[in-house]
Amino acid sequence: MRTLTSERHVFLARVQRIFRRCLAQQGQSLAEIALMLPVILLTMMGAIEIGRVAYASIEVCTAARAGVAYGAENETNAANTSGMEQAALNDVNLTGMTASASSACKCSNGSATSCLSNTCSSGEHLEEYVSVSTSYSMHSLFKYPGIPQTYTLSGYQTMRVRQ
Repeated sequence: MRTLTSERHVFLARVQRIFRRCLAQQGQSLAEIALMLPVILLTMMGAIEIGRVAYASIEVCTAARAGVAYGAENETNAANTSGMEQAALNDVNLTGMTASASSACKCSNGSATSCLSNTCSSGEHLEEYVSVSTSYSMHSLFKYPGIPQTYTLSGYQTMRVRQ
């Protein structure tokens, strides 16, 4: 018949074996994490970089849209190219973006004409269009081999002026 102390020793020996197994597995897990950590960090950096480029690209395109929306409101705004450029720059949260605006006219048959003098033939009407192009140079956070460190993002929108 076993005594209480011998059962206790058996229990303690079992507990020690369980702890040794756990400690051995923790060492293996630590080695696996050490091997996979560079891959995980590289994947996270790539995801962050792609997110930054996507955000900036959306900002540049929507800024061009805001500029032509301002110019397409009426003929006065369509002639105000600096106002269209400023509307595009005001819409964006990026510093260093450039905007360029222009307006052009054509007859309803497709022939080009001046916006100041309507030289459309009889039966044709004048159509006025505004365009805004935006551009932004973005620098990546990290240098990746084989990938350029500077990206040039551009946006372009054209819209007909309300008449």
